[in-house]
Amino acid sequence: MNLSIIIPNYNGEKLLQKNLPLVLEAVNTYKRGRVEIVIPDDPSTDNSRNVIKKFIEGNKYRNITILTINNDRKKEAGFSKNVNRGVGIATGDILILLNSDVYPNKDFLEPLLNGFEDERVFAIGCLDESHENGKKVLRGRGTGSFKRGFLAHRAGEIDQKTTFWVSGGSGAFRRKIWEKLGGFDPLYDPFYWEDIDMSYRAQKSGYKVLFDSRSVVTHEHEKGTVKEMFDEQFVKKISYRNQFIFVWKNITDSKLLIEHVLWLPYHFLKAILSGDWPFLKGFILAILIIDKISKSRQSAEKFFIISDLEVIKING
Repeated sequence: MNLSIIIPNYNGEKLLQKNLPLVLEAVNTYKRGRVEIVIPDDPSTDNSRNVIKKFIEGNKYRNITILTINNDRKKEAGFSKNVNRGVGIATGDILILLNSDVYPNKDFLEPLLNGFEDERVFAIGCLDESHENGKKVLRGRGTGSFKRGFLAHRAGEIDQKTTFWVSGGSGAFRRKIWEKLGGFDPLYDPFYWEDIDMSYRAQKSGYKVLFDSRSVVTHEHEKGTVKEMFDEQFVKKISYRNQFIFVWKNITDSKLLIEHVLWLPYHFLKAILSGDWPFLKGFILAILIIDKISKSRQSAEKFFIISDLEVIKING
């Protein structure tokens, strides 16, 4: 089983210097196939590309190949596009996605890979030891429900094997299913919801999405690119937009779609009265790309064999 570790980068110079050696150390002992580390770089303005070049030139591990692919076009920037570029040059059977602010425990690989013996398994998530506001929070498993016309997702208990989604920052994915489903959807760029979208599409297409608490990574959320590079109002606007995109693209159950429409006046009025302008702006942004959402929906639903209600019931 050959592995491709995908580490998408944007202005992550310091994070790469700190965490990439830890990734190399953790995967160096893998003996069941080839290992490559792919670092796709969006148009970084720091010294990231020189740092990556030095890692490639100074690579001392004979059983590990380090590759990179650069994007110099701002219009083609974004997390989904960047990850997809990395996957495009990857050769591994299993794709392991790690954000640049994530580093794995030395023994994270074995439990993560064992689950792929079942050919219906698409993805397996890691246990995140997340550093947030000076505290360590255990994350990685998610649950979901449909409330007030939208999909609501939240952290779940970490003592179970199923999960609503596998994080695009710390999870493993079977490449042949990834390619069949079309990878991350760039409609969600620059960030958020792309991993929930893909996990949901995979489950509606009959594949399994799992979680293994024995595969542990450390996630330094406060040092990530989103918090460093984007203001809170922009992040909220994009998050709201992507909530609309998710429903309009993936929900095919008529009951849930009617529920979505009936709750919209409530959400609009609430946003106006509370001054939650990012919600209204997010809706407008989604409306502006409704044609693209429709095309993406048509591509996705041809693989669907399980209903929304079944997927949500399993993961509630």
